[in-house]
Amino acid sequence: MHPAYLPSPTVNAFSLGPLKIHFYALCILAGIGVALWLTDRRWVHRGGKAGQVLDISLWAIPFGIVGGRIYHVITDPELYFLPGKNPWNAFAIWDGGLGIWGAIALGGLGAWIGCRRAKVSLADYADALAPGLLFAQALGRLGNWFNNELYGDPTSLPWGLEIHEMDPATGGAALGPDGQPIVLGYFQPTFLYEALWCTLGGIAILVAARRFRLPRGAEFCLYVMIYTAGRFVVELMRSDYANLILGLRVNTWVAALVFLGGAVAFALLLRRGRRTGSDDESGSDDIQPTPQTSPSDDVVDPGDRH
Repeated sequence: MHPAYLPSPTVNAFSLGPLKIHFYALCILAGIGVALWLTDRRWVHRGGKAGQVLDISLWAIPFGIVGGRIYHVITDPELYFLPGKNPWNAFAIWDGGLGIWGAIALGGLGAWIGCRRAKVSLADYADALAPGLLFAQALGRLGNWFNNELYGDPTSLPWGLEIHEMDPATGGAALGPDGQPIVLGYFQPTFLYEALWCTLGGIAILVAARRFRLPRGAEFCLYVMIYTAGRFVVELMRSDYANLILGLRVNTWVAALVFLGGAVAFALLLRRGRRTGSDDESGSDDIQPTPQTSPSDDVVDPGDRH
């Protein structure tokens, strides 16, 4: 027995009549709900119209889910298309497997379509979304906890994560001869590290937006840098199977490259802001949200935007 550990659930789904509800899906939905609530609050506080965030998100969310699944299937095709595998499982999102890079890329396309239809600035929408997106990713990682996945190397640390052998057919842990769940071992809880990092990153963006006059687009660049920096470290710690390039996991390379892109974009935005003396430079005729003051917004005050 491990002297101290973090337990993992022995079930990852429950039945509701003829439906099987997966906790992974519920965590994703909870994250979407939190992101929508916070983004809408920040959007209206900055002068946007109520309801616009939902209208835009109705384009961004489906695109993001499809993009995330496509990225996952493309980067791990052996899980679905090798002999003995069921290719139809490529559509089983509820069993886990959403690549954030594909979700952001295709979700960004959906957001662009939504912003065009609403005649508002995509950069302003992305800035309003940035912290909520990190909180959503933190909640989504709890789904990996229910699935007993995304863990690191074996550890004897007191916060080592107990991992069970899961039976996909039952939606629960496989049982041993004694009728007890089979424990594979105790591992670094990398899903938890990433969830905590995302939570702290979301708070950091809220604080930065309140304390500093950031150029348009800078908050989303901060999101990109914060998330990818944490993801890079977590990917180095993970021990689950992944395809490799030059000895490193594919997502490690992607995180590094996307971080560099976000850092360059952030530096250019700051430089342009200093040169023009304005953080609201735009060549479009889109609506530019302006700040409104409200005592009730102090809880998640995103800072002034001009």
